[in-house]
Amino acid sequence: MACLNIDKMCQREKKMKNEKDEYTLDGTVNKHGQPAVRARTGRWFAGVLLLVNQGLATLAFFGVGVNLVLFLTRVMGQDNAEAANNVSKWTGTVYIFSLLGAFLSDSYWGRYKTCAIFQAIFVAGLISLSLTSYIFLVKPNGCGDEETPCGSHSTISVALFYVSIYLIALGNGGYQPTIATFGADQFDEDHPQESHSKVAFFSYFYLALNLGSLFSNTILGYFEDKGMWTLGFWASAGSAILALVLFLIGTPRYRHFKPTGNPLSRFCQVIVAATRKWKIEQPSRGLELYEGDGQDLPDNGSRRILHTQGFKRVLDPLVTRLKKSSPRGLTELQRMGVGLIIAIMTMVAAGIVEHFRLKSADKKCSHCSNSSSLSIFWQVPQYVLIGASEVFMYVGQLEFFNGQAPDGLKSFGSALCMTSISLGNYVSSLLVSVVMKISTTDKMPGWIPGNLNKGHLDRFYFLLAALTSADFLVYLICAKWYKYIKFEERNIEKQYGEKHGDLRV
Repeated sequence: MACLNIDKMCQREKKMKNEKDEYTLDGTVNKHGQPAVRARTGRWFAGVLLLVNQGLATLAFFGVGVNLVLFLTRVMGQDNAEAANNVSKWTGTVYIFSLLGAFLSDSYWGRYKTCAIFQAIFVAGLISLSLTSYIFLVKPNGCGDEETPCGSHSTISVALFYVSIYLIALGNGGYQPTIATFGADQFDEDHPQESHSKVAFFSYFYLALNLGSLFSNTILGYFEDKGMWTLGFWASAGSAILALVLFLIGTPRYRHFKPTGNPLSRFCQVIVAATRKWKIEQPSRGLELYEGDGQDLPDNGSRRILHTQGFKRVLDPLVTRLKKSSPRGLTELQRMGVGLIIAIMTMVAAGIVEHFRLKSADKKCSHCSNSSSLSIFWQVPQYVLIGASEVFMYVGQLEFFNGQAPDGLKSFGSALCMTSISLGNYVSSLLVSVVMKISTTDKMPGWIPGNLNKGHLDRFYFLLAALTSADFLVYLICAKWYKYIKFEERNIEKQYGEKHGDLRV
């Protein structure tokens, strides 16, 4: 009996040792380029560091972005429409830069190096903005609140301001899609437990984003609204510096996918091959389409996309049927569709509230700009709805683009998510200009004037509701047309076995 107990103890110790020294199954490597050991890298230790990093970086970004319209009007002397257009262009540029970050990440630098470099640029932009505001822009001291406008600014100070905010756009844009993908890399999708953690990571990622945004909108927003712009910008810079330090602390524990080289050459190869072989008869089995079938997978564990029968989905209203069709509940496309429906409801609610706010406004009072007797709490439903819409839309997009992109283009997939937001901002800027141009007459200063009590912002919200409804119809067609791609299974024994003799260290 004693021998049997000793044997069981030995087996348990051997099993624990094997688990401790087990390599990841997805082909990730450690900082030295060696196969990543599961127990020593990644997982929630690295994941939590990156979540905190995301929260602090978001706090820093929205510490600038959330009140940028007010800064442009009160400090820089722009009117509401001009300020709104400039902020839309700036926000759109942030997400356009996400394509640059994703390209460098997937092709040459890798996700870790890309995150570190663009976060450093982000910090430099915030420090530059803080110094520029303190030395040149917020003059005289105490200006920039609701009552005291700032004086005129020199060409150099204005140029420094725009260089600073576009450095922030470059840094945050290049970092944002890469950090989301890098965080997902810390969980092995081929491991039963870690694959569930990877799905949960995207939800926690969105939570971290919103917690950072909440602090910016409340605490920092309050100080900036009172004219303490320099304090708010320095707080953002400090948050970004702390985020970068925490990111670097986790360096020894991160898992990495090696960059796969320029994807444009591979894309061109596909186009050329498809053009040259369009008359060739298609094999009956999809696996026969691969050249070099049976060869080892690349060192980074990237997988081929399995052949589908594509090119040969109105939302189901019954949630029970949806859950039966997918073990994870609503699919990514279904969640995005729900997000669009809620967005339509949001715009309608905002238009209704603004309509009644205008009815309660004193339009004859010249010094009562934007004031109304309607309680501010009537805005609560529309903010609840827009929050719910973002939860469905943003998290669904992150999972969709990350899961459906090829292994060598994961960051680029996340960047496409960001780019869709940038296109919206550019269209928003164009839409505001067009609406103001059409709606401005001799008797009316347009739908979005400086004094909103003399405009019709409610009509603008209803216009957005109509455009979002049209967008939803187009989305239904695209979502119904789309077929989810599947990847082949990784042959880890072949991948590591020949080089290392076994899957253990």
